[in-house]
Formats: sequence, C-alpha cells, structure tokens
Amino acid sequence: MTANYDFNTIEPRWQKCWSEQRCFAAANPGQPGADKPKYYVLDFFPYPSGAGLHVGHPLGYIASDIISRFMRMRGYNVLHPMGWDAFGLPAEQYAVETGVHPAVTTRKNIETYKRQLQQLGLSYDWDREIATCEPDYYHWTQWIFLKIFNSWYDPEHRWTDAAGRKVIGAARPIDTLPIPPDVRAEGEEAIAAFRDEHRLAYLAEVPVNWCPALGTVLANEEVTADGRSERGNHPVFRRPMKQWMLRITEYADRLLADLNELDWPEPIKLMQRNWIGRSEGAYVDFAIDDGDDNVIRVYTTRPDTLYGATFMVLAPEHRLVPAITTPEQRAAVDEYVAAAARKSERERTAEAREKTGVFTGAYAINPVNHERIPIWIADYVLAGYGTGSIMAVPGSDKRDLEFAEKFGLNVVQVVQPTDGSDWRGYEAEGVACNSPPEQGQRFEGQCVLNGLPTPEAKRKIIAWLEERDLGEGTVQYKLRDWLFSRQRYWGEPFPILYDESGRAIGENEANLPVVLPEMDDFRPHASDDPDAEPQTPLSRAQEWVRVRRDGREYRRETNTMPQWAGSCWYYLRFCDPRNDQALIDERVEKYWMTGREDGKGDRFGGVDLYIGGAEHAVLHLLYARFWHKLLYDLGYVTTPEPFAKLFNQGYIQAAAYTDERGVYVEAAKVEERDGRFFYEGRPVTQTFGKMGKSLKNVVNPDQIVREYGADTLRLYEMYMGPLEASKPWNTRDIIGVHRFLQRVWKLIVAPTNEGDPAAGWTLHPRIGDQRDDSLERLLHKTIKKVQEDIERFAFNTAIAEMIKWTNEAQRAASIHRDQIERFLRILAPFAPHICEELWRRLGHDDLLAAAQWPAYDDALTRDELVEIAVQVRGKVRARIMVAPDASDEEVIAAAKTQPRVAQELEGKEIRRAIVAKGRLVNLIY
Repeated sequence: MTANYDFNTIEPRWQKCWSEQRCFAAANPGQPGADKPKYYVLDFFPYPSGAGLHVGHPLGYIASDIISRFMRMRGYNVLHPMGWDAFGLPAEQYAVETGVHPAVTTRKNIETYKRQLQQLGLSYDWDREIATCEPDYYHWTQWIFLKIFNSWYDPEHRWTDAAGRKVIGAARPIDTLPIPPDVRAEGEEAIAAFRDEHRLAYLAEVPVNWCPALGTVLANEEVTADGRSERGNHPVFRRPMKQWMLRITEYADRLLADLNELDWPEPIKLMQRNWIGRSEGAYVDFAIDDGDDNVIRVYTTRPDTLYGATFMVLAPEHRLVPAITTPEQRAAVDEYVAAAARKSERERTAEAREKTGVFTGAYAINPVNHERIPIWIADYVLAGYGTGSIMAVPGSDKRDLEFAEKFGLNVVQVVQPTDGSDWRGYEAEGVACNSPPEQGQRFEGQCVLNGLPTPEAKRKIIAWLEERDLGEGTVQYKLRDWLFSRQRYWGEPFPILYDESGRAIGENEANLPVVLPEMDDFRPHASDDPDAEPQTPLSRAQEWVRVRRDGREYRRETNTMPQWAGSCWYYLRFCDPRNDQALIDERVEKYWMTGREDGKGDRFGGVDLYIGGAEHAVLHLLYARFWHKLLYDLGYVTTPEPFAKLFNQGYIQAAAYTDERGVYVEAAKVEERDGRFFYEGRPVTQTFGKMGKSLKNVVNPDQIVREYGADTLRLYEMYMGPLEASKPWNTRDIIGVHRFLQRVWKLIVAPTNEGDPAAGWTLHPRIGDQRDDSLERLLHKTIKKVQEDIERFAFNTAIAEMIKWTNEAQRAASIHRDQIERFLRILAPFAPHICEELWRRLGHDDLLAAAQWPAYDDALTRDELVEIAVQVRGKVRARIMVAPDASDEEVIAAAKTQPRVAQELEGKEIRRAIVAKGRLVNLIY
C-alpha cells in the first residue's frame, strides 16, 4: 500500500470484497439475520436503454444507498435490491432500427447499466437481481393477469384483513359471481357470457391511439401534443379497436381514500387525486326531437345550471351521431369525424386550442324548460370520458362560452356571482337566477331554483329529475379502465386462448409461462393507412399461435402486455426472486411487507422507502397500487398498499446549446468567451434543463469515476443541494469535494518518505491516545447532526457538517484513534470506499460496512456557552456569551455590563426587557 489516495485501485478492491463476502445480502425468514427488524429500501428500477447512465440517473440511487447503509449500521435487516424494467417499445424500436434482436440488445444494455451501478459502490443485494423480460419473472406477471381475468369486483363485500382492518369491497373469484335466474335458465353459454361481462380483465371495443407506422396502440403519454408518436415522430390516429382492458375504475374510491394513509409528497397525492378525478353530480336525459325514443344522457357536476343549457355537444365518435345527423349536414359531419380521428386526445383537449365543431342538424329537448336546443359535435368532447356528450352552458363554462361565441349560439345567465364578477363563463358557485326566467311560459311541476345557493339548487334539481325519471344523482370519475393491449413483439404474452367461437379462455396455470417465441422477423406491420387492420408480430408465429388442449384446437392471443405490467409487482418478486412454486412465499411476504411473520402488524404499506422521479407520479404508482389491492383482496399480500413512504429526488440539470438553426450541438465542445458561447467558432444559445442524449449535454459517470473516483461523484451529487430540488451540474465544482476526501485521507495516512508518497505509508503522527475535548464535543454534535440529516434526506447539510469537523481535526494537535474511527463510521454511507480503506489501515480486520453507527452523548452536543445579541430598543449594540441555561436575570445583568449598552442606558430607566432564550435580549427604556 502507498500513501497516495489512489481511488482507482481502492474502489475496485473494496467492491470485489463486498461482493465476495455478500455484505449486502438481506436475510429472509429462517436465515441468519432475519431476527433483526426489517427495512425495505427500493429504487424505481431503470429501463436499460442503449445510452447507459448519465450523471443525472444515480442521484436517487446514491440517496437510497446512503439510507440503506445507515439502516444496516443501525441494526436493521435491509433489503435493497436492483433489477431491470426490460420489456417495452423503445427496445423493440431500437431492435427494428438495428436489426438486432431485442433480447440481445437488452442483455447488453443490462450489462452496461450493472457495471456502471456497481462501480459506484451501491450496496445492492445482487443475488436478487431480476429482469421483467425473463420467463421465470413474467411467468408470475401472467399468473397475476389470470387472477385478474378470473375475478370480479363485489362492491358490497365486507371483510376483515389479517391486521383486523374492516374493508368494504373486494375482488372475488369469478365462480362466486351470483348468476341471475333468467341467465341461468338460458344455459352454460349465457352463464359464460355473463361472467365475461363482469371479469376484471375483459375485451372491449374502445377508441385508441393507433400508430400505423409503429403498428401498435400507444398510451396517451406516448403521444405528443400535436398528435404524433413520441418514439419516431409518426402520425397517430384515433380509431376503435378491440383491446384488453383492466377494470381499475372499480378501485377508484379505495385508491383515493387510501392515499390519506401514505407518507407521500402532497403534490404526488394531489396528482393521483386529480387523475382519479372523483366528482359528484347527476346524469340528465335529453330526449332527441326526432319522433323516436332516442335519448342523450349527459353527466354534469352542475345540474343547477340546466336552465342555461342552450346547446349540446357530442364526441365525434358518439354512437348516435350517424343516426341523428340530417342529410343536409351528413357530408360536413363525416368530414369532421374523419378529421377528429387523426388527432390525439392531448391535441383535442389542449386549453389554448381554438374550438371547432359541426352542427348535426338535430335538436334535443331541455327537460327543465322544454326548449329545443341544437346538437353539435366537437372534438374537445371525448367518447371515453363521462357519457361522450355534454350539455353546454356557456353562461357558466368558459370552454362552452368560447364555442358559443364562435358559432353564434345563445348564452343565458343562470348563476349570479357572489363576488361581483362578470357572469359570462362564470364557473364558481353562486346564486341561481333565471331558473326559470321571471318572464316567460312555465309548466305545471316545473322546478324553480331562483334565489337558491348552488349546493341547495343542486340537491333540489337532482330530486326533481329523479322523481320524473329524467336523471339521477351519481358519482363519476375521470379515471378510465386501463387499456392493457399492445400490438408489438417485445412484451409479455397474454396467457389467453381463443376457442373456435372466439371466446377468450384463461390458460391453465400449469402451462405457465407462455414463453415469447423466438422470431427473426419481429417487426410490427407498418402501414400508411390508418384504417388498415392491425397485424401483430406474434400473429406470424403460426406454430406458436396454434395450440391443442384436451383434443381441441385453440389460438393464442397475439397482443402483448404494456411495459407497465412488469413494474406493477416487481417489489414483491425482489423478496423471493428464485421461488418457482409461487409468486412469493407466504411467510416471506408477511415478513417484508409487515415486519412480522404472522402478518398481523398494523403496517399499511409494505416497502418502507420508495425513491424515484416525480415523472412516474401517476401511472406507474397508480397501476402498482391497483394490482397490489387486487392481490390483497385475494389474500396473496397482507398490506393494503405497496409503498409506505415515497420520496422524489429532483433532477440534475445541465446546459444545452443550440445553433442558429435551433439544432442541439455537443455541449462538451462549447467554449465560453466573455459571457458568450461558441461551438466551432459559431455563436450558440445556452439553455438549462434535464440531461438527455437528444440534447447532447450528457455527462458520463464513467468519466467522472475515472478522474475523481466514485466516492467523489457520490459526495458531489449529494452536496449539490437539497435532494428534492433540481440543480445544475458543473464538473468544475467536483474538485471541492474531492479535496475534502483528500483531507480526510491525510488526517490518517502519512508517507514514510515525504519525498516519495508511493514508497510507503504510516499512520499520521497526530493519531494516538490524546483526546482533544473541544474536538470530542464537536464530534458528538456532528454525529447527531449527520444522523438527523440522513433521517430527513438532508444529505447536503450532513456533508457540510462533516467538512466542518474535518477542518477542526486538521487544526488539532492530536486526534484520538477512537475519534477518527467514529468519524469514519458516519462518513461511510456517503463515501464507503475510502472509509473502508482507512478503516483497514487503522488496523481493523472486520468490514466497516458491517460496523455499528456511533452513539452520541446529548449532553455533549449542547454548547457550554452560546452567543446572543444585545439590543437596545431593537438595535443591536453588542454580543455576549452566556450559558445555554442562564436565567433571564443573568442574561440581562450580563447585557448591562457591555460598554456601548451601559453608555446608551446611562441615566435612563429600563421599562421592559425581552429575552429570547439562546438568541437575544432587548432592553427598552
């Protein structure tokens, strides 16, 4: 060993040692170490892209590693695993572009990611590594799907869980579904059809975002605001298609209510509440003035404004549009419907977009005043939301007002604002007016709302509608059932077979996993025709598609599951990743989810700490909560929620540069001159934002580790600012924390030959048996502060505190060996490699990674004297040192002895003295 801080040698050596000794292996029940209290720390596992990690990615991983190492030192059995979200469209598209099979590229990408994470010294239990694309993993994804498929939701079922919690509503096996006598009388086919209608996984014809060029359906999040695919920038069209759906809406109320029990950031909870979008209102039936019995049912949260409904708007896809459109309007309506199909939902509902629409030629009858109102179609109304139709009240809705003003439609005031605002487009509550108008015809039994405040007017109109079978009070949600099909290759196959009649049947569990077939041609069927029939890649694997069961021929489902499927339950598989007999062993699940092997703890969420970016605030977290609740209902998990505590780290931002064409240029080659920026001699414009390959501003962590070491990178990312905040990356600032580590090194290591540090080393002569009392007091303060800061994720201030102690230690004439060892133990979670090396050089054979967290004496954390300000009539005149527990009288007496204070008070009577303990004293004359 040399006296040099040679991180390029030190860090790989300790990483190898930790791996060989399985230092970070968590103990399952029955294994040594499982008698400790459990602590489960989980990162949002990454999608392994071909670009590898940039320095922004490890921010959350380093934070979770500090917590994991800290909790191990506090005596916990810590589960801290890592795996790969490996299925999905990006991998398939990359494979299509390169001609390399996605299984090959995914394995290569995983190797890159794993190497990069391991070189950071992250204390993952690699024995538990999983990948969602492996058959032994998606075996159980398919198993969960079958449980969903073979269940129905009973909203009335009352039950008690293992912890004694009372629950209303549950998923139950499909064979417990009550069959109405008239259905039973029709025979087995009718019973089967009835059950299919109630399954939690079902087939339905729904409007989807269809991308013919990619040959697949896209989620709304995968479509840009201008109606193109996020991947590849291809046109996306709306069209109806038969898809697998999951009935997440059955869980809407429970998903909402249980948010209150979770230790999650409030903005994330709010986003989930808004996504679920619970609202109370009413269904209202509008008869169509066509001589038939056709009725348009709308949902409104403001039934009190019915008198202001002056027209109706249907979604272009509404089933009644073809039937009610008059011959004169047919061509215009057909053209508009076709145009709407070419737009994404995001494009159609953009707030700033100018409203468009077409009159159908038909009229409806407003039930409260019997007036004929025109029926329009407009693309800002979506078929999948509510009933796909709205009553338009331009006097009380800004969007309806814009539409009415553009097309010259009637606007009526029906709400009087209480704050004097303009009534046109006024959306808040107020007092009902013109409901009905004072002047005009009325009919017997008409509902009069005038003068009623909004809540009372709502109740009255709903009762009136229900009494006349014209509507009913109800609760609605923005949340829609989860569209669960994808027309691509690289995803989990569905464990579904179709019989000769086309009925879907669940595969026998004994035949799982349904393995994705090897295909040389895995490309989707690309087309320029938005109306062309989808042709999935798996449909070409005819030998795989055709199967025989019990002497009968079936065909497999050829869609695959979305990327979300594998990430819905991976936290459970980490607990028991090699179990080939069950999703998770019952005893193991109870231990890691509740902390008790009998499962009777009062834990509401299983994972103790879940760390990841806020970009997954809604979908991943909502879908995982849904699957967990379903497994909870069926008795496979013991907590109502998967994640007890959630923490969102911020982003590491970087400068990006664009040339005069708006094209991004390589940030690393930009030069700064006098506050201006140049790329290859040409001026460029600087902006700050996220790092990204497309922005050409990525900083590779491999480069930082080579130049400064992993410990330096870890410390720098934690020292940049609060973990939850976004902050700019600046490679030039790294040298500061690197010098700190060098100072720590030099506190302990000294060269045997001053002229040649590589020749050998010895302990620094300042380390011995002499104890510096002031350094000891500061160490106790530092241990306390670092411990408290780690517990509240304030890693930047914890590092600042350790820097302060190091600076004092450098000035001390002597440092007791025990003092430097305790300091290394609190620095170790942040910079584990250098601390492990110094621990060994101090003579320890055991690993610092397994050491205990040092205790502090609270009495020694309190200052012997504190400085307080002395004010005279609110202005600071002096500062004095007093004991922390000094009485008010002692503080006032000490203050009066100060020369400037005594001079100002001479000849004056002190009328009042205010003492703020430990901070100030204010003397008032």
